[in-house]
Amino acid sequence: MIFSTHPLHPEITARLQAAGEYRVASAPSAAAILAEGTGAEVLVVRAPVPAAYFAAAKGLRAAVRHGAGLDMIPVEAATAAGVLVANVPGVNAPTVAEHVIFSAIALRRRFRPLDAALRGAGHGAVGHGAGWNAARGVADGSRDLGGAVVGIVGMGNIGSRVAALAAAFGCRVIATTRRPESLPAGVGAADLDSLVAQSDVLVLCCPLTEATRGLLSAARIATMPAGSIVINVSRGPVVDQDALAAALAGGRLGGAALDVFEVQPLPADSPLWSLENVILTPHAAGITADSMFRMGSGAADEVMRVLAGDLPVNFCNPEVEAAYRLRFPR
Repeated sequence: MIFSTHPLHPEITARLQAAGEYRVASAPSAAAILAEGTGAEVLVVRAPVPAAYFAAAKGLRAAVRHGAGLDMIPVEAATAAGVLVANVPGVNAPTVAEHVIFSAIALRRRFRPLDAALRGAGHGAVGHGAGWNAARGVADGSRDLGGAVVGIVGMGNIGSRVAALAAAFGCRVIATTRRPESLPAGVGAADLDSLVAQSDVLVLCCPLTEATRGLLSAARIATMPAGSIVINVSRGPVVDQDALAAALAGGRLGGAALDVFEVQPLPADSPLWSLENVILTPHAAGITADSMFRMGSGAADEVMRVLAGDLPVNFCNPEVEAAYRLRFPR
């Protein structure tokens, strides 16, 4: 059985159904995955998988991430159970990068307050004119994206795409990386504190690790240029969310676009909901029909390889191979 934590693109669904029994979890929850998916040979992952699943799924060959980030898969538990882990890196990078640039322009041009001002006075003859003039006043305080300093934390597939698009808009792009020599032409290297202190647009697209947890702290937020914006397409815990909300509410920062949060879904009592200088999206920066097809196609390719007895191309825990072959000889 092929078991998916979420529904997939229709064409990918048809392809997997043609390969054998295919099921989708009734809910993307730990309870449903454990109750319904322990008979799987291959698991397609779009939701957090509990570590206990790997010990319970005795016939499981592989967990294939529908995307790049592995934080939804407890890789140590999979490895201990002799299960292959694979992912699909890079395929949604163009989609996420477009989301970053869209968000940066919307925030710099003050799209949300401008739209609200235009609509807010009503549609009567007098109100319409008042809204029109109020919205033009909001526009007076907006900024171009071109000429801004864009600082990127995480120069993987997404960061590199963001850098190329930002440069095309005439931005000065800087990045922090352990290998400055690997940066694309035209991208300047900066250490993290210097990058944060210089960035008009700070883009977080690094993986969540113990080193990046809390990376954008209250102390670092305090060093950002007045009116600067934060775009987080990484993971929620990379940012001190309370400190960010306070800086946004107090006018210290110009805005933020947040696709990920410390707790997901974002709790109803979060102060972020009430801030007009914040764009909130439900961990969807990488989701379009186009990217879903690309990610699904890559995941299906890995599923087929595993079912055919081969190893994944994007093999994330190669140290498990010997234990896996004991469980599933060629």
